[in-house]
Amino acid sequence: MTRAKLQRAGLIGAGLILLALLFVQPAASLAADAKPCPTGMVAIPEGLFRIGAAGRLAEEQDAGGVRLSSFCLGRYEVTNQQFAAFVAATGYRTVAERPLSIDQFPGLSPNEREPGSLVFRPVPGQGPIEELSWWHWLPGANWRHPEGPGSDLRGREHHPVVHVSYEDAQAFADWAGASLPSEAQWEFAARGGLKDRVFAWGNRWNPHRANTWQGPFPTTNTGEDGFAGLAPVGSFAANGYGLFDMTGNVWEWTRDWYSVGHQALSDRSDPVVSNAVATGDPRDPGVAKHVIKGGSFLCSENYCSRYRPAAREAQSPDTGTSHIGFRLATPRLASA
Repeated sequence: MTRAKLQRAGLIGAGLILLALLFVQPAASLAADAKPCPTGMVAIPEGLFRIGAAGRLAEEQDAGGVRLSSFCLGRYEVTNQQFAAFVAATGYRTVAERPLSIDQFPGLSPNEREPGSLVFRPVPGQGPIEELSWWHWLPGANWRHPEGPGSDLRGREHHPVVHVSYEDAQAFADWAGASLPSEAQWEFAARGGLKDRVFAWGNRWNPHRANTWQGPFPTTNTGEDGFAGLAPVGSFAANGYGLFDMTGNVWEWTRDWYSVGHQALSDRSDPVVSNAVATGDPRDPGVAKHVIKGGSFLCSENYCSRYRPAAREAQSPDTGTSHIGFRLATPRLASA
């Protein structure tokens, strides 16, 4: 659903050198990056792979012969500290910090046009649970106030930034002299060099390898993995390429527009779905959406379970939430 629809429903649905200097190492140890990638990024080798997953969900229908050139990808998701530096340098205001335009949305009341974003709240376990009832539109919720008014970033400097729309993520990438990854780049990197494995580490699910939801969603998160909400980046083991949090924590924006399956990518090199597909998501016809990848801390075995490299979801580009972030990509430059 779009930001405006969700509000009506009441639930809702510069450059790399500077960025490297701003990068503060979180909990995990940071090994030297393979040159010529910038500091804080990992060199991903060129490769040929099969994107998606056969025999699972229709949206993941696989395609072979996808060839990628070597590229660089952020070792971590972009953090609140890094995003704050971007805002301080540019004065940028995120979509969640801007009121909706009266010209674009004349049918909304002034209250419905207030800046805000979607925040997750657990649902009491008594009785039937309405779909999406765990999402709440909160005026005043944004990247600075991730849980709504009264919350702030103290102690969350190394958490991934959230409540960022596609436009916000792209603005940060432009400032940093980078880009968002394509879906193919993201998925290939998430696999960490493994071939045809279900998860980023193998074929068996392990709740201690990523920040996800343990317990019945959306009522109870036991926090078995050590976190009942967002985790600082790098809190779990890296994959085979040295990338952290490619599973869980936050969903991540990609450059690709969403459509069901991957047939259009078959036998292509460095593919990107760059044309908006207005009917790409059959659940929301007529709305063009971007692909997000990786799942989040809200993905559980009984709901969503999209914490596999092949898994994907569609998201309206104007809509941020408390569980969507991003990381950066760049081409791999020739060695000096």
